[in-house]
Amino acid sequence: MQTSMESEDTKKIQEMKTDLNLLLECLKYQMDNAFSQKEALVTIHSICQQNSNASLYFREIGGLMFVKNLAKSSEHSMVKEAALYTLGAVAEQNVYCQQTLCTSELFEDLTWFLSNNDSNTNLKRMSVYVILVLVSNNRTGQTLVRETGCISVLSQLFKTVLSKYELNLSDGNVFQSYQLWSSVCSTLCVCVNNPQNDENQMLCSSLFPHANDWLINCMKPEIIRPICSFIGLTLANNTYVQKYFISVGGLDVLSQVLVQLESDSHKTLSSAKLAVVVTKTVDACIADNPTFGVVLSKYHIVSKLLALLLHESLDSGEKFSIILTVGHCTEDCEENQYDLFKSNGLPLMIQVLTESQNEELNKAATFVLHNCKKITEKLSLSLGEYSFDENEEQLKDVHMKEKNLEDYWKKAKEILHRIEQLEREGNEERVQREKYKDYVSSMNINIQNTLKHLHADSSGGGPKAEDKDKSQSTKLQSYKSHEVMSKACTNDDQMKTLLKSANPVNACYRESGQNKTLCKANSSCNQNLREETTFEKKNFVSQSSDHIFKHPTPIAKNTKQQLPVTDPFTLCSDIINKEVIGFLASDNCSKILKYRCSGCIAVGKSLNSRNFSKLLHSCPYQCDRHKVIVEAEDKYKSGLRKSLICNKKILLTPRRRRQLNNESTTPGGIKKRRIRKNFTEEEVNYLFNGVKKMGNHWNLILWSFPFQQGRKAVDLAHKYHKLTKRPKCVAP
Repeated sequence: MQTSMESEDTKKIQEMKTDLNLLLECLKYQMDNAFSQKEALVTIHSICQQNSNASLYFREIGGLMFVKNLAKSSEHSMVKEAALYTLGAVAEQNVYCQQTLCTSELFEDLTWFLSNNDSNTNLKRMSVYVILVLVSNNRTGQTLVRETGCISVLSQLFKTVLSKYELNLSDGNVFQSYQLWSSVCSTLCVCVNNPQNDENQMLCSSLFPHANDWLINCMKPEIIRPICSFIGLTLANNTYVQKYFISVGGLDVLSQVLVQLESDSHKTLSSAKLAVVVTKTVDACIADNPTFGVVLSKYHIVSKLLALLLHESLDSGEKFSIILTVGHCTEDCEENQYDLFKSNGLPLMIQVLTESQNEELNKAATFVLHNCKKITEKLSLSLGEYSFDENEEQLKDVHMKEKNLEDYWKKAKEILHRIEQLEREGNEERVQREKYKDYVSSMNINIQNTLKHLHADSSGGGPKAEDKDKSQSTKLQSYKSHEVMSKACTNDDQMKTLLKSANPVNACYRESGQNKTLCKANSSCNQNLREETTFEKKNFVSQSSDHIFKHPTPIAKNTKQQLPVTDPFTLCSDIINKEVIGFLASDNCSKILKYRCSGCIAVGKSLNSRNFSKLLHSCPYQCDRHKVIVEAEDKYKSGLRKSLICNKKILLTPRRRRQLNNESTTPGGIKKRRIRKNFTEEEVNYLFNGVKKMGNHWNLILWSFPFQQGRKAVDLAHKYHKLTKRPKCVAP
């Protein structure tokens, strides 16, 4: 099945290559037929769009350069348009083709097309499309579009393509002009952004006054969206361009447009969506310098944004943009902070913070609350203690207009109290977490010290080790009565953290320096400990201690190898069992047996992949971890047996290529020869015609003419050389 699919893919690739070669030949031999050339170019575009490898192959056979020269030299406008359209599609599909076309020569040709008055609108639009593709995500293209003067021509088109503010898109000519203008806007956007280009941003900033005029005189979505994208990308992360935009009144114009769209948003849904687009542009202008927010206070933009935030049609991403803009407006502007407070914005931010599950929204709302914390404290104390730095007269006017400012003070106190309460709760949680970490670390140090003495005594032998064992186990069991431990272990994650940090097996491994076998046994025992602890804890909560763990019976008496009592690993295992029993012992829970399955305790044996599997299969009581290992191994072996039954000739190890290539060799080891096929007269004619048209490109000749099946390019080359050596043979 897989072989047939591969053969189909190979066949499709071969057909694609043949089609591209024939289409390229058609372009070369149909220079007088503009319609045929246009159809061939459109077909090449379609093939390259369907197959990503087609663009690369078309470049390899020289088609890309031929189409480029055709766009420059053709006398027919339709051929130029089709050639530019094909170049743009191929460059957009393959980055190598983009780099091949990204030359100053091509940019100069495109600039000439755009500046020539004889070029029609569609030809200019195709030229702009090629520039867009070459500059997109390409710093080299951004540099060339500036150095060749192409960006200046694009800026001139931005100003002159649309001459009237009354945009009637139902008119065909106006609609074509609008499409060209929209393409110019998109191209200017990629010239300044992704990657960001400061020099191009400086050049494009000269278009800000013209863009402001369009925003004021034509508030249609078809105009506002492209211009806002152009403005936002041109001034993004560039303080100098942002200052220039504000100096020419750009922020005032955006504020006026936003106020108008917010008032219209109560009637139409599209106005609300469009207002969010303008909001993002405003945010891009003030994000790097919050002091620019003073300009927005004249238009009460904060209150307008809060009203827009309550619109039901907005999604979480649009609400995040609005709240982030409010945060930048109030970051360093007391006028906007007071506007937020007076518009009941703080309770709205707290509501977003408490009700929303979106992390980005919560961060933005916290940013706004943090900005307004100082002004909230001032208003909560007294109106007399609160004053703007240079706006005391304005505050008096507000005092005269607002008769009931005490309500605002009460709200401010409540909001401040809630903010402080949230901060206090966060600090308490942080202190408790630090206390818990300190307690666990001190407990871990005590256990390690205990194990050091235990291991030293066990290596010395004698009854002293037994006494030490009893005394140390008594100390470990004394932790059971500690109240902090019982409280800290109520959470599953905390229990896992405690067992990881206070694991005596790891301490014993660090101090005693056992060999690799002990290291493997440590990891196995550590995992079993986590499983037993988790099972015991869950059943303690549910008040049912039946079937917690499959407890293995003691090892049979006929076992040949038994571990000595003084083995450090056995002692550590006993300590682990005592510690777990001390942590989780209860009247409702049954005591866990200290024995484990054979796979867990077989440490002293020299284990390998064969005897370990037999050991696990012979054990009637397996832990869950080793049970999974046994089941997986049995499943794999059963599947392997089935495959052996179905196909007796299965290879588990690689062989040499000549031994696997059964098709090309006979049982005697002699290679098969291809069946000899003499060249017919038709094939000879094909061969001479192909050489006449294509030269010594034997693969192209083989693909272009219907030779017999099994014929190769080498056969054609040998046949042609034999024919040309004969003195009587003359090419037809």
